[in-house]
Amino acid sequence: MFRSSALMAAVLALGCVSPLLAAEAAQQPLTGCAAKRAALETQLEQAKAQGNGSRVAGLQTALEKVKTYCTDASLSQERKQNVLEAEKEVAQREKDLRKAMNKGDSEKIEKRKDKLAEARAELEQAKRELEE
Repeated sequence: MFRSSALMAAVLALGCVSPLLAAEAAQQPLTGCAAKRAALETQLEQAKAQGNGSRVAGLQTALEKVKTYCTDASLSQERKQNVLEAEKEVAQREKDLRKAMNKGDSEKIEKRKDKLAEARAELEQAKRELEE
């Protein structure tokens, strides 16, 4: 009697825990290629709903390429490269701003500040993507 009660309690406990674990796993944000696939699938559904045939075709192609070629390692490497390129762009924009400041051309200074702000925003975006 004790064995069957203990066994029944264990089965019931596992039955209660499994849905909790499944719910917790479902709440975890997707990362890497899985996140990329999910984003493309969402965009694809939106394009279909809007009747945008050319966008649907492009997104289907992109989704197939992600399914075929995307690995988390290759995606991470691509994102690291994007961060490096964005850092180089920021450095170049800072250099351009210094040159404009040395010349004292207020119009060019403002343009260079805007370009630098844009480059910094792109760098921050690249860093966020790397963390995904």
